[in-house]
Amino acid sequence: MPPLSADQAREFLARHPDIDSIDLLISDLNGVMRGKRIPRDNLDKVCRQGVNLPASVFALDINGHTIEATGLGLATGDSDRVCRPVAGSLMSTPWLRNGRQGQLLMTMVEPDETPFFADPRQVLSRQLERLHKRGLTPVTAVEMEFYLLDRERTGDGLIQPPRSPRSGERASQSQLYSIDELDEYADFLEDVQRAAECQGLPLDTALKECAPGQFEITLGHCDDALRACDSAILLKRLIKGIALNHGFEATFMAKPYGLEAGNGTHVHLSMLDASGRNVFAASNGDPLGSATLRQAVAGMLALMPASMAICAPNLNSFRRFQPGLYVPMTPTWGFDNRSVALRIPSGSNDARRIEHRVAGADVNPYLLLAVLLASIEHGIAERLTPPAPVTGNAYEQFDPSLTNSWHRALDLLEASEPLQNVLGRDFVHVFVANRRAERDLAMQTVSQLEYAWYLRHV
Repeated sequence: MPPLSADQAREFLARHPDIDSIDLLISDLNGVMRGKRIPRDNLDKVCRQGVNLPASVFALDINGHTIEATGLGLATGDSDRVCRPVAGSLMSTPWLRNGRQGQLLMTMVEPDETPFFADPRQVLSRQLERLHKRGLTPVTAVEMEFYLLDRERTGDGLIQPPRSPRSGERASQSQLYSIDELDEYADFLEDVQRAAECQGLPLDTALKECAPGQFEITLGHCDDALRACDSAILLKRLIKGIALNHGFEATFMAKPYGLEAGNGTHVHLSMLDASGRNVFAASNGDPLGSATLRQAVAGMLALMPASMAICAPNLNSFRRFQPGLYVPMTPTWGFDNRSVALRIPSGSNDARRIEHRVAGADVNPYLLLAVLLASIEHGIAERLTPPAPVTGNAYEQFDPSLTNSWHRALDLLEASEPLQNVLGRDFVHVFVANRRAERDLAMQTVSQLEYAWYLRHV
């Protein structure tokens, strides 16, 4: 796709005369939006020249601290790189400042205009180029779960579900798929829908998920994986902003409540050949799909353990992996089975696809898609064969084998030749160094639970 032109920028500003400033946004390793704010008159300059940001934006941990072990900080003089606008991402943000704010996604490049290796969007772009050389184009849809929270904490300082805007009652039940619960939060959901339409984000469905205050919003299928991930990170920003306008907080934290369901990011993937045919669809109508689909499944299963550091990128991520809460803990697959890691949904043969159910809602979408597509390519290139599909409850048939250790997950990623080759060794070094430093910092904090259990009893 050609870059955003100055003419397109001027046309946008003419359509939005009330917008007086633009947020220039770039996604860091955690999927946190970083960037700069410019007055509208500077947008033309950004289209022509880009904007400088330090490469160390990809060395930041969740607290915004530069992790020097990545090699992107003072070791390089904390040098700048140019960030270029992402075409199609210039849009208004109607929930901010009465619509007087705009936003534009950016991506980082080297001085010679080649992609900057540590930008997650560029990591995905490189993997897509590999697939395109094989004549393959992924079609993907992203489902994201989140909680609405009361901005007032409990007497113990803990989070709690919000009070319903209509009944004033605080949710205390699961009420999965409840239409009444959607009605209770209809004003919030309608504002999300309107803002998404304004931004051109392809919202598909909204549903009440399986815990108090938990919802899921899905994005429609898209044959541009970069655009699908752009939409996912922008939708997250939108939901958080609109929640604040309604007096709530929205969190995509993987496990905000210890005893309730976690927040996941489910990804649906199919693959088109050069003629536009879905190569996962079986020519004989087999509901388990084609031989290519089975190779793709085998590749995803083979690299799933090494992908855990991407799917579960922080300390809280691993609290989501508990039995009985529809979170896969073993590399398994099956047809229309929600107890497995890779589900082949029911539906028409032409729409045959794989649903990946492992990642948390705290995942960086670009990195998640990059490792999933790399895993698919690995399975196809090596002509791998998966085990038999699981029927029945996978939790009762298999012991957990995916690591629940943040430390071990980083070791597995670092040791994976296939993922090193695809993500880039320099990128893996930056990612692992960043995550290890955050883990080391987390290990320095003693929790209230430890005081309650051990302070007087050991």
